Amino acid sequence: MTNQRIRGILSITLVILDATMVAVAFVLAYQLRATIPWPNELASQAPLSAYSGLIAAQVFGVVILMFIYRQYYIPRAISRVDQFYSIFAAVSIGTMMAVAISVFSFKNSIFEVDFPRAMIIYAWMFSIMLIMLGRITHQVVRNKLRDRGIGKDRLLVVGTGDVAEIILQRIAWSPFLGYEVVGVIDGDLENEELLGVPIIGEPEDLPDLIEKHAIDEVIIAIPEKGHREVMRVISYCERGRVTIKVFPDFFQFMASEADIDDLGGLPLLSIRDFAMRGYLLFFKRIMDIVGSIIGLIVLSPLMMLTAIAVKLESPGPVFFVQERMGLDGKPFLMIKYRSMRQDAEKHGPGWTTKDDPRRTKLGALMRKIDADELPQFVNVLLGEMSLVGPRPEQPYYVNLFRESVPRYMERHREKAGMTGWAQVNGLRGDTSVIERTKYDLYYTENWSILLDIKILLRTVWQLVGGTRRLQ
Repeated sequence: MTNQRIRGILSITLVILDATMVAVAFVLAYQLRATIPWPNELASQAPLSAYSGLIAAQVFGVVILMFIYRQYYIPRAISRVDQFYSIFAAVSIGTMMAVAISVFSFKNSIFEVDFPRAMIIYAWMFSIMLIMLGRITHQVVRNKLRDRGIGKDRLLVVGTGDVAEIILQRIAWSPFLGYEVVGVIDGDLENEELLGVPIIGEPEDLPDLIEKHAIDEVIIAIPEKGHREVMRVISYCERGRVTIKVFPDFFQFMASEADIDDLGGLPLLSIRDFAMRGYLLFFKRIMDIVGSIIGLIVLSPLMMLTAIAVKLESPGPVFFVQERMGLDGKPFLMIKYRSMRQDAEKHGPGWTTKDDPRRTKLGALMRKIDADELPQFVNVLLGEMSLVGPRPEQPYYVNLFRESVPRYMERHREKAGMTGWAQVNGLRGDTSVIERTKYDLYYTENWSILLDIKILLRTVWQLVGGTRRLQ
């Protein structure tokens, strides 16, 4: 069975699953309203069959809204937070549509019946929860199928430069993307493999390789070669029924999603548009103040115990205060619990690495669960940092990176954060500065309150799951 047919079957099962979950949610809501006398006890309740018109309308409304929100297009990577936003919106609007359709369509008919408001609210809540549960289950099944080789896309990567390496690394780190890398295409054939993936031919061999290996997708990662070479490679791929994706040269300067603007009818590609402006900064600051106060209050017992443990475990101060670069490149003093020996920087600033020998035993544990970062709630409350933003670096390293990393200083247009988009995507500590900068710039150019909430939720989830941190 082809991958295209498998994806079609998975999408159809998703529609059926959503429809079933909405219907089950309504049945549960009906039973719950009959059981709980809220807001008051029902004088009488119509049989469940009397609500068949409303159930059908709600199933129809929610499924249509899910189509509109593109929830039946199965992406390779799924953000649970983004998925929840879409489900919440689709179910909310779909429920209102269902009630409106039922009132107008079934008035003075055999289907006309009063709708207990509490039952509608229950149905709305159960629908959101059950659809979300169904989506998680559906993804688990898809992952199991991919583990068995069912539904995986066979991939060729064209190029052996830095971009090609980044793409191969990301695929290796993200098996849930569903790719099976068959090989790499290189015009020079100087090496036999790239990051363990065999180099199996030249661009001219693409038509035969696509057919021989039943390739589903080709990613062209040769921005350094220029447009003519990219177009030449595309022409070789056109003979096969494959998906072609290109990483063009100008994408190296982009952090935000591509957006088409116009200049008096002339189309222009927008590659930079900073999102945090005006009143939006006010809302972000309010969220920082509220979040830092809640964090300091709720986590105060843990912070007190951590401070005592640091003092007892090794000689030296409890807190480690270090100058970092913040908003607009202005330095500030960032506070942390000391996780290294007192003389860790006697020879100057040192880059933190995995299993850093300068760490104390308690420091290794604190850094694993990010407990050493908790005092930074004070920096957030004082306005020197934000809950979410690019992680701050020492001025020494900033001066090094600004010379070698494109657009590095643009990350300082926003306040430094306790956590950030790069960190929740696995780029922590001793990882590529260039890649981290791209993620930081994506955040600054695509910021929203919802994105901040998403990053905070993912940070908490990773901490609960035991994700290690190197920074």
